Parts: sequence; C-alpha cells; structure tokens
Amino acid sequence: MKMNKAFIREPDSTADFCPRCGSKGEPVGADALKSYLTDQQRQGLAESVSFCPSPKCQVVYFDSFERMVMATETTRPVYPKDPTAPICACFGLTQEDIEQDVREGVVTRTKAVLEKAKSPDARCAKMAANGKPCVALVQKYYMQCRNAHENS
Repeated sequence: MKMNKAFIREPDSTADFCPRCGSKGEPVGADALKSYLTDQQRQGLAESVSFCPSPKCQVVYFDSFERMVMATETTRPVYPKDPTAPICACFGLTQEDIEQDVREGVVTRTKAVLEKAKSPDARCAKMAANGKPCVALVQKYYMQCRNAHENS
C-alpha cells in the first residue's frame, strides 16, 4: 500500500531557528532558565528551549512551538539584547569595562575576567543567559573595540 505524500508531515526544520528573526538558536539548560525566568514563564515553555543570539532580535528564549520570551520579560537584563547587561554574567564584565581597557591601552579588566572564567568560580551554565562561557564573546568584543580604536 502506497501512502499519499499529502498526509505525511514533513519534519519541522525551523524548530531550531528563532521564530522572529530566523537566527540559529542555541540550546539552553534548565539552570540558565531558572536564573532569567520565573517559574510560570518556564512552565509555559517546552522542555527543550533555545536562546536567540542575535543582538538585534528581542527574543531571548523560544521553543519548538514558537513560544517566546522577550528581553523585556526576563527577570534581569540579557547580553547581547541589552548592551548595558554584563557580557560576563558571572563576574560582571561589561562592554564599558572592555572599552575602558582599550581606551587606556591595557587589558587589565578583560584579562582578569578571562582568567576567572577558567576557574571553578565561573558558573556559566547558571549565570549566562545562553548557559555558555563568555570567553568568545569577551574576546570578540575586545578585538572589535581595539580595531575600531586603531582605525579612528
């Protein structure tokens, strides 16, 4: 017996992409969600939740049913949605701290946080909105600032 393709549901390949901006989502663990969402918000999402990494998109978390939590709905500010929120949620390093290092021609604040990020005191899975270490984000922003400073 042949089955008509009209009755076969195609796999939903968009479940891993932000329903608002289309960015590839990053899977997020329960610990990070507990730090940024209320119990009621977490209960309104599926078991599997993704973080939208796009700074321009106001969606922070979403699930495969396209339920979303916006940046204005989280219990605290989320980087990169809010540029004043700490890049490093564990140790509080902000864009302003990195910019100050670049202006002063030092890496004091930036390097100190990168060293701390390697220590047992780093609690990225719980403190970071995406549940991941900040090292790559900190390094990227530092290089952007340094390049902008050198070209100005």
